Amino acid sequence: MQQRILAFIGAGNMSRSIIAGLIQAGYPAERIIAANPSRPKLDALANDYGIRITQHNAEAAREADVIVLAVKPQLMAGMLSTLVDELGSLAGKLLISIAAGIKVARLGEMAGGHARIIRTMPNTPSLLGLGMTGLYAPPGVEQADRDFAEQMMQAVGKTLWVAQESGINGVIAAAGSAPAYFFLFMQAIAEEAQAMGFSPEQARLLVQQTALGAAAMVEQNPDLSLQTLREQVTSKGGTTAEAIKTFQTQGLMPLTAHAMQAAVERAAEMETLF
Repeated sequence: MQQRILAFIGAGNMSRSIIAGLIQAGYPAERIIAANPSRPKLDALANDYGIRITQHNAEAAREADVIVLAVKPQLMAGMLSTLVDELGSLAGKLLISIAAGIKVARLGEMAGGHARIIRTMPNTPSLLGLGMTGLYAPPGVEQADRDFAEQMMQAVGKTLWVAQESGINGVIAAAGSAPAYFFLFMQAIAEEAQAMGFSPEQARLLVQQTALGAAAMVEQNPDLSLQTLREQVTSKGGTTAEAIKTFQTQGLMPLTAHAMQAAVERAAEMETLF
């Protein structure tokens, strides 16, 4: 992996996860700087990973080759405006955004007309190194910058490039928001298991181990479609077949499609807020 000087503006959970993944992959700690207004998160990063820290964004950004924008979306405009004022320009620096809801063009405006920007959309399993990140770069961004952003996000999981920026909203629907879909389904199974007489602890064990095993079967059988995997555990006339029939007659597939489209529509609405 290219070893550029990397500055994280914001020291929240996602920044910590990416830093941890990079260090574990052998990235030099001295080439990573984290900036944050308060000390506790910075001190924890310095103690745990040996990186450099500062409470001043401009100090971190000034010597960085790559700046990771990891502040809340509502704080982004003010942060970038101040950064441009203090540095004069962000010329020569790659900006990688992990903030939701802000398009590349808008980030460019916030950054004083800067164009060297890559937008990413990681999901929460990135905190465990099991993330799924969508990436988008406008046509003018060089391949070396694309490669760096991809390798950085691969430190916390898998990556997928989208050709059009609107595809990021599809990533949100299929991966960014999707852990919550699975949690909801797991909650429904666990609650019904409790209604059948299992304790909460037993119900959770049944659900989490089954979900873990099902995900592993998908990962370890890449040549089999999801439909085939389902059919392999659905004996004709058996218990699973009866449950699947109920899901299908109650409209699980169209309901899921409707929910995902709702997520896409909301993501598009959020892009107009900043």
